[in-house]
Amino acid sequence: MDSAARSRHWLPFTQMSGFDARSRTFVRGSGTMLTDAAGTRVFDAISSVWTTIHGHSHPHIVEAIARQAAVLDHATALGATNPSAEALAERLCALTSLDVVFFASDGASAIEAALKMAIQYWQESGEPNRVKFVHLRDSYHGDTAGAMAVSDIAVFRSRFAPILIESVCYDDAPDALARDDVAAIIFEPRVQAAAGMRIVGAERYTGLRAPHRALLIADEIATGFGRTGTMFAYEALGLVPDLVCLGKGISGGTLALSAVLATQRLYDAFLGAPEANRQFFHGHSYAGNPIACAAALASLDLFAQEHTLAHVAELDAALDEMLAPLRAHPRVVEVRRVGLMAGIEITAPARRVAGDLYARGHFTRPIGQTVQLVPPLSSTRTEIAAFVAALVDVLDAAE
Repeated sequence: MDSAARSRHWLPFTQMSGFDARSRTFVRGSGTMLTDAAGTRVFDAISSVWTTIHGHSHPHIVEAIARQAAVLDHATALGATNPSAEALAERLCALTSLDVVFFASDGASAIEAALKMAIQYWQESGEPNRVKFVHLRDSYHGDTAGAMAVSDIAVFRSRFAPILIESVCYDDAPDALARDDVAAIIFEPRVQAAAGMRIVGAERYTGLRAPHRALLIADEIATGFGRTGTMFAYEALGLVPDLVCLGKGISGGTLALSAVLATQRLYDAFLGAPEANRQFFHGHSYAGNPIACAAALASLDLFAQEHTLAHVAELDAALDEMLAPLRAHPRVVEVRRVGLMAGIEITAPARRVAGDLYARGHFTRPIGQTVQLVPPLSSTRTEIAAFVAALVDVLDAAE
């Protein structure tokens, strides 16, 4: 690589020996489109990895960020609060069956907090032996140590086995929830996104509805905020989680923010006199950041103002027909979809296909041999149809 193409920015999940910053530097975002440094406009077909909800640089969110930044940019959440965090906690609880909100930074940090909440909850409840976790096959919960430990995709965790805690695969041991050493089971509702948009049948969750002592942790980081058609995917499964992890779309995709929602029963176990040391022993420097919380509140406003879920329902109803040319294509193995989360598994080289799509005005990243279509919820039928047509053309030309 010559010096002009060199980047000092070490990118995640990217082989830097082949990365040329001149060909993939985004400088502007507007609506569903990103613009790179060369002036090329591309449809953000993966919502910048499942984060963007209402489109890039939405004026309502931008204005909320600016207003908040001018009043209070940041104040610690360690022993203090702020109006934006308080308002967002109220809104999130009103949207769910849960009672309190703990703010973190990104999705993986919310998972780490939830795992530690489960461990300390059982300590405070007189069952300190409950220290193990249960996960679903093909699950993915993030790249930090605890999140990796409860994930089940080898490529994400195999290199780092020495730092991982023990976790049991529920599919291999469905009676694991009856064990007296299990703290919680963690699950992604309906869609396992990092597994290539793998759809999980409702029957896989049946055992999680049965009475058991282990806590239920719902990982809604990828599926939350309308991606699957309902505000949260667990709503469609008849499950009552003790903890719900939120991230990615929580701020509309504008700023890093995540949260763990908890039931009153779990929260009460942490209450006591200061000298009892029952407070939750975990925290993040930017937890409850006022600017990020203001962005999240503005995003929630837009769900009502722009009838976002109704728009998603309209797209959902049309997508099967729109994706039909791909299902029939000889180079397509399978099309998997729930709501606006779709994965197209192909036989052609997926990275090359993604590159060819970029040249045709569509930005996506493959997961293995699966091409992703997880567009902003504000996308139009025309934009999605253009993506499908471009993918058909690329597959037709593939060797």
